[in-house]
Amino acid sequence: MEIPSKVMKFRFHILVTLILSLTLFSLFLLAPSFLSLLAYFWPLFLSTALFLLAVLLFANTSLPSPDKAAEGLLSYVAGHHDLDSSSLKSD
Repeated sequence: MEIPSKVMKFRFHILVTLILSLTLFSLFLLAPSFLSLLAYFWPLFLSTALFLLAVLLFANTSLPSPDKAAEGLLSYVAGHHDLDSSSLKSD
């Protein structure tokens, strides 16, 4: 009588393990194979790899921009640019 009481103590663990096992088994049984997924998505994988390769190539080969031009552009985009009072005068 001691064994059934111990089994009942772990009934939720056994139930969760059983449900998880059945879910994984059905996933492996019903899911498409890796090769069919690869055959379907190979253009996406190839274009992504080429894009990342181009980004790395341009990042390593381009010269860094001068600091003053980059700071001016960043301050303009951020909205911290100073307006020249002569440009506001109407003719």
